[in-house]
Amino acid sequence: MTSVLTTYDPATEQAIEVFPVHDAASVAEVVDRARVAARWWEDIGAEERRARLLAWKGVVVRRLDELAQLVHRENGKPLADAQLEILACVDHMDWAARNAARVLRRRHVRRSLLMINQAATLEYLPLGVIGVIGPWNFPVFTPMGSIVYALAAGNAVVFKPSELTPAVGSWLVRTFGEVVPEQPVLQLVTGDGSTGTALCRSGVDKIAFTGSTATAKTVMATCAETLTPVLLECGGKDALIVDADADLDAAADQAAWGAFANAGQACIGIERAYVHQSVYDAFVERLLARVTALRPGSDPQAAYGPLTLARQASVVREHVADALGRGGRLRIGSLEGVRDRLAGPIVIEDAPEDCLAVTDETFGPTLTITRVRDAEEAVDRANASRYGLGGAVFSRTRGVELARRMRSGMTAVNSVWSFAFVPGLPFGGVGDSGFGRVHGEDGLREFTRPKAITRQLFSVPVPLTTFDRKPEHLALVLKATTLLHGRRPRRRG
Repeated sequence: MTSVLTTYDPATEQAIEVFPVHDAASVAEVVDRARVAARWWEDIGAEERRARLLAWKGVVVRRLDELAQLVHRENGKPLADAQLEILACVDHMDWAARNAARVLRRRHVRRSLLMINQAATLEYLPLGVIGVIGPWNFPVFTPMGSIVYALAAGNAVVFKPSELTPAVGSWLVRTFGEVVPEQPVLQLVTGDGSTGTALCRSGVDKIAFTGSTATAKTVMATCAETLTPVLLECGGKDALIVDADADLDAAADQAAWGAFANAGQACIGIERAYVHQSVYDAFVERLLARVTALRPGSDPQAAYGPLTLARQASVVREHVADALGRGGRLRIGSLEGVRDRLAGPIVIEDAPEDCLAVTDETFGPTLTITRVRDAEEAVDRANASRYGLGGAVFSRTRGVELARRMRSGMTAVNSVWSFAFVPGLPFGGVGDSGFGRVHGEDGLREFTRPKAITRQLFSVPVPLTTFDRKPEHLALVLKATTLLHGRRPRRRG
């Protein structure tokens, strides 16, 4: 660990803190300590883990303003948005702690005719040590969606936060240590991509990664060297569908929030809108009225903060220029308005479906709007993306129907992002948005291994799994199976 990284305030470029860059040897030492801690954490039992996690939740709540100020400084988002992010995280901390024992407990499984003499049970056991590689855009909520659920399931965790937000990651690890001082159950490693690669090769029992699709492919390829399983929560190109009977004021309000909150730096950010032709003009009018008032900055009156990653501005400019050069029309914003850190909101009409602003994740404050003849065309266009993370539908009568038809892991009806804040729901995508799930029961089981056990209750008079099996034994079972399963189904109606 001879090199270091410095974290900066994206609004002022002022240095915040210095962290070591953990190399492969130091990462291996951390993982070795986690192995011992994992056994201790599993052995203290589900109820004690529940108590410790709830105690950690209490620390986070009591010191919420302190953490929010740190997120504001290191990530750049407005203080109120940082507070909202932490509040959402608190709900997940509470749900995971209170529900892990119920979801993962040993349960009896109904036995079959062939195994009538066996008792069958299923339980979910911790994997051991989980490596979590977190992002910078939601430096509390997103990684904690893996960390808390992995801890609740009985695992130790080694957490590598983004190199842009290590101070937030360090705060989380330190406060956990206040309620679990006995063993290093949650540890921190810091650094750049080389540290992440070292964690993938360190022998952890699973990697949970959140980040771009391109980086996810590298993570997956590295983990494949040792058959280390991965959970990948990648990018998105989420679509908003506005049907003819939508509440247009609500749709415009939520479209603005979904597209421009956190400067558009959200994997579930709304980047495309498909609007029924009968309400298109009215929707656009309402949307523009809201977006016109939005202003980026670091002051308390700013609607959203600076771009956390400075080079993201060039991606935004590239996508917008491509759309404009191929027939798209700016309704709000300009290329000149995308400076190194502060990027004003951009709304584009008539962007062709094969331009970068429609096909690729922009991860900036942009929104394309497209007129469609009906909801069916909207669904088809929404589903044409190689991504499939989240999405939203606004309709008074067909919302759920259309939501079910969207090719995405989650869809909100008459709101945006709401699925992320319901702790009992799984969060994850399909296609280039990754695979695996965090949150909810699926999220807890993601960090476990199913353990099935059968136990013989009595000896059967007609044993089949023996070389001493008699032909008449098999014939008897075949007859019973035919009676039980061979009946023709009755026609209904």
